[in-house]
Amino acid sequence: MTPRKGKGFGTSARSEPAGSFVLHNPHAAGIDVHSDVHFVAVPRHDVPEGFINPEARLPAGVRKFGANTGDLEALAAWLKDCHVTTVAMEATGVYWIPLFELLERQGFAVILVDPRQTKHAPGRPKSDVLDCQWIGRLHSYGLLTASFRPSDEVVVWRGYQRQREMLIRYAGQHVQHMQKALEEMNVKLTEVVADITGLTGMAIIKDIVKGVRDPLKLAKHRNERCKATEAEIASALYGTWRQEHLFALKQSVKMYEFYHRQLRECDAQIEACLRGFADKSGGKVLTPKPRKCGKKNQTPFDARALLFRVAGVDLTVIEGIDEATALVILSEIGTDLSRFPTEKNFASWLGLCPQHRGSNRRIMSRRVRKGANRAARALRMAAQGCHHAKNALGAFYRRIQARCGGPKAVVATARKIAERVYRLLKYGDVYVRQAEAAYEEQYRLRTLKAMARKAASLGYKLVPETIE
Repeated sequence: MTPRKGKGFGTSARSEPAGSFVLHNPHAAGIDVHSDVHFVAVPRHDVPEGFINPEARLPAGVRKFGANTGDLEALAAWLKDCHVTTVAMEATGVYWIPLFELLERQGFAVILVDPRQTKHAPGRPKSDVLDCQWIGRLHSYGLLTASFRPSDEVVVWRGYQRQREMLIRYAGQHVQHMQKALEEMNVKLTEVVADITGLTGMAIIKDIVKGVRDPLKLAKHRNERCKATEAEIASALYGTWRQEHLFALKQSVKMYEFYHRQLRECDAQIEACLRGFADKSGGKVLTPKPRKCGKKNQTPFDARALLFRVAGVDLTVIEGIDEATALVILSEIGTDLSRFPTEKNFASWLGLCPQHRGSNRRIMSRRVRKGANRAARALRMAAQGCHHAKNALGAFYRRIQARCGGPKAVVATARKIAERVYRLLKYGDVYVRQAEAAYEEQYRLRTLKAMARKAASLGYKLVPETIE
């Protein structure tokens, strides 16, 4: 095909217009991270004179390092020899963590990059060598945005908190195993007891494991708050008692109790970690609030008071947020939100705002970004709790649900909660709850104002109906 000629269609290489690409980081390096090897690219002019690359096939400025600790230290020493000041790397699984932490300790400015940022050039040849060069080139021109990573002390707390969530999840799996073993023996404990890991359920299961088979004797463990009568519980406990199912039940109980012992150890680590934070409460005394009793996964310490000491504000005053939700949110985002200029940036990072994609006045998609953001998941759970709440957020949830459906109502309400969290952490203002009636009145006035505007644009006047 004959190349087009004329203004703007020359085939020869043209110099870039002045100011189009500014070299922000002249001594930047790019690293392509893998599980067993790392490829590092530095600017060619930074390579020491007379240096001979051990890998003769690699281009100038590119080196290949292993992933062992000694290899990572050699990598850092090479970057120092090349006078590199800043490094960019992709977030590949968990393989980037040791390298990231080592380079930070060595004094480099390290940024972690979402892999989606480096894939905006379709048709580019892809290999490990080209990838590290491409990352370094983009970083040198300031075209990469660092992923959010809280301070190191928050990262330590976050590690304990994520371990705690994993232990709760594993313990829940063994509750399902207990239910399965009981159903296979036709013991209908789940039909007469709301929670088999409660006082009544666990007492009965432990006696079954010990060898008790008499339903009348087992039913004696009924707690006074149990809705089913003792006779109803006894009638549900006649089973087949097959040996293999009893063995599975016994092991499931042991595993459930083991994970809860591990959970208590993890709680002790979280408490010690929170007490090590600087006190930001300013001497203020938190108004005591009664804790709910009987929650199996509740922390044994007063998490609300410790979180108030760490953050200087009480997140539990926000509708839908309790101690457990506040623990997850603060362990994921920390208390310093200066990386997010506005609450809209914060909501975008959480993935709680629609990604508007349109062209020529046509909307292609408004889906929210996919991702496994733990803070966003906690906010969505808090939003689901507002479904029947008698407050402003509850009224907002029900209004969006009636118009757009439940899933969109959850995301919209979670964004509202996220905005309140942002304002409370960044500005520290006293949070004022808005009553449901006040919200409904505010919504009514907005609707009337919009109707009056529409009527005026059509040449009419909106007049309230008079009652005779």
